[in-house]
Amino acid sequence: MPAPALRRRVLLAAAATPLAVSGLAMPAVGRAQSGAWPNRPVRIVVAFGTGGGTDITTRLIAPRLSEILGQPVVIENRPGAGSTIGADHVAKSPPDGYTFLLATLSTTGIAVGLYPNLPYDPAKDLVAVAPTVYVPIGLGITTAGWNVRTLPEFIAALKARPNGYTFGSAGIGTTGHIASANFLRQQGLQAEHAPYRNPGQTYAALTAGEIQFTHDIPSLLKPFHDAGRARVLFVASPERSPLMPEVPTVTEAGLEDYKAYSWYGIFGPAGLPQPIVARMAAAIDQALGDAAVTARLNEIGTPAMRGWSPERFSQYVKDEIVLWGPLTRASGARVE
Repeated sequence: MPAPALRRRVLLAAAATPLAVSGLAMPAVGRAQSGAWPNRPVRIVVAFGTGGGTDITTRLIAPRLSEILGQPVVIENRPGAGSTIGADHVAKSPPDGYTFLLATLSTTGIAVGLYPNLPYDPAKDLVAVAPTVYVPIGLGITTAGWNVRTLPEFIAALKARPNGYTFGSAGIGTTGHIASANFLRQQGLQAEHAPYRNPGQTYAALTAGEIQFTHDIPSLLKPFHDAGRARVLFVASPERSPLMPEVPTVTEAGLEDYKAYSWYGIFGPAGLPQPIVARMAAAIDQALGDAAVTARLNEIGTPAMRGWSPERFSQYVKDEIVLWGPLTRASGARVE
């Protein structure tokens, strides 16, 4: 299937002097080269379609990032194959500081376990620059002709009809796909998977009763939950989501040792000069610290991950690959 047409949006802002941030002070060599980079627009490839959490949060941060860097930031959506098309494109791009990737857990740890012939190595072909947000995941079910109201009722319904129900996701290998697959494996259940091209298609199917459940971020589940067109059974976070305080946590709902989360972060191609990595990381952290950006990220239930050095983020990504590669393989999900 051909990849969707690329969508570009240039976000322009006035130039501003980059500032060092706590824990991410720019090294002297970075300051020395600050006049040389960036001197033209910086592109961030979002490896997912428009309208989802990755797209929304990146476009939220981009205007402030443009101001800090003093150059336009171009957002380019390049979805497909569970975000691996966009990731492979950036991995093979010149490491000149003008092409970055917005990637997630599904682009890194999940992809390693899902694709036996992954065209890039996320630990070697990409440079971890900075995380942006942490993303808890919730379980939403249809209310169209389905009077299931609690997690025990949901599990009982699936047990009564193995492979009789369908779950949807925004694509094979996405966090939503693997979260559902792991849930089914842990509970000894079977259901069919319907991968869609974007969240909009997933929710159209969910509210029409064409699929019975999906795992997704609270901000996308909330409007349908509030309207009674879907029902969120839990959010997999330590505390209740401020977006839906009436919805139980996964532990309150009765599940132990169940993980369903993601994170978003900025990466560059291998070989990206360290001064550029340091400056971009500092700029991202500063953008995340903007009061308006912070408030909006909290409103949509994706809190900022601030104060991370590139070294810390790089080790975190490696640890996530070690954790989620085996979990993904154990889920039974696989793409040849």
